[in-house]
Amino acid sequence: MGLKPDHWIRKMALEQHMIEPFAESQVREGVISYGTSSYGYDIRVADEFKIFTNVYSAVVDPKHFDPRSMVDFKGDVCIIPPNSFALARTVEYFRIPRGVLTVCLGKSTYARCGIIVNVTPFEPEWEGFVTLEISNTTPLPAKIYSNEGIAQVLFFEGDEVCTTSYADKKGKYQYQQSIALPKL
Repeated sequence: MGLKPDHWIRKMALEQHMIEPFAESQVREGVISYGTSSYGYDIRVADEFKIFTNVYSAVVDPKHFDPRSMVDFKGDVCIIPPNSFALARTVEYFRIPRGVLTVCLGKSTYARCGIIVNVTPFEPEWEGFVTLEISNTTPLPAKIYSNEGIAQVLFFEGDEVCTTSYADKKGKYQYQQSIALPKL
C-alpha cells in the first residue's frame, strides 16, 4: 500500500470525479489553505454546523444519540464554545475508488490553536460529504472559518483491491448529503 502524490490525486479527481469541487492547486492567499498538496488534499469546511449544547442536560450516548444536544448554525464563521465541539461537513463531495483508503488529519493552523479535527478513514467505495468533528480543547471560544481549509486527506492505494468495500457492506454513512449524527 502506498501514499499517492499530487499528480495521482489530480488525475483521479478530474477523470473519476473523486473530489468535487476540486482545486487543482493549493489556495493560500488570505485563507487557511485548501486544495491539492504534495501527497494529499486539504479539504474545506462548509458553512453548516451542529454545535454541542447541554441545554437539555442530555447524556451523550452513541447508541441513543439525542439530537437535542446539538444546535444548528449556518454562517461564515462558527464559534465553538470552550471545551466543546461542533459537527460540520466538507464543501467537497468524495467518491473513493475500490482500491483506495484515506486518512484525514487536522491542519496545523487549527491544531496550534487547540482546535482538533477528527475524521474517520474514508473506506474503499465510500461516497458522500464528510462529517467532521471539530473539538475546541481550550478554555476560550474558538473561531472556525467556513469555506476554508480544515484538514488534510492522505490517499493510500492498496496493492490489491479489497474483498469487501464500504458499498458492498451497505455502510450506514454511505451517500451522506449533510452532517450525519451517530447511527447504530
